Amino acid sequence: MPIVPPTHSVERSLRRAGAKIVVGLDEVGRGAWAGPVTVGAAVTGLRRPPEGLTDSKLLTELRREALAPVLADWVTAYALGHASASECDELGMTAALRLAAVRALEALPVEPDAVILDGKHDYLGGPWRVRTVIKGDQSCICVSAASVLAKVHRDGMMAELGEAHPEYGFADNAGYPSPVHRAALEELGPTEHHRLSWAYLDGLAKWRHLKRIRVVPGPGGTAAAEAAGEQLALGF
Repeated sequence: MPIVPPTHSVERSLRRAGAKIVVGLDEVGRGAWAGPVTVGAAVTGLRRPPEGLTDSKLLTELRREALAPVLADWVTAYALGHASASECDELGMTAALRLAAVRALEALPVEPDAVILDGKHDYLGGPWRVRTVIKGDQSCICVSAASVLAKVHRDGMMAELGEAHPEYGFADNAGYPSPVHRAALEELGPTEHHRLSWAYLDGLAKWRHLKRIRVVPGPGGTAAAEAAGEQLALGF
């Protein structure tokens, strides 16, 4: 099935409603066992995008890496924000995503009037005016641009981490589940870059004592149910 290229349709509708600067946001690393969660923010205006732009997951690694520097020069502005593995453990994924997104937005050289957020859940919230778009990374040009820039940058970060931890295959799996990654975890245990509240530790008898449970105030006292729900949503 041919890939339908993204458009400025949502951005145009926001502009008609009064937004002058619209930014697209997309995340990468949500379902990884190791490394940060990264959010890319891109402002593109209404210009025609580079050929072949779409959701980063639909592009080959070679195409993404070739497209990223072109996009970096083409966009009006872009920035990246990260929440570390330990922050993912401490805050939970929803709050970690918001932290990374806020860091990306605050790093932009312009202040957006509206945000197009990939997905159906608004993890960002106020004070930003947010429009969620399911599969926005495929349909919205600014979100597609953010997707590619975030993916290539985070993959590069994980490859660098892999130089110190070659057994885990970070250069190939970017911290996501893989047979090589699981085998290394079973033998060597998690590194300082691993998320210790994730469910993969439950299957590692030798290391499950390292599992972190987030404690939050309020009824029930713990965030175990919330964490389990997040992990189920992430395919664990």
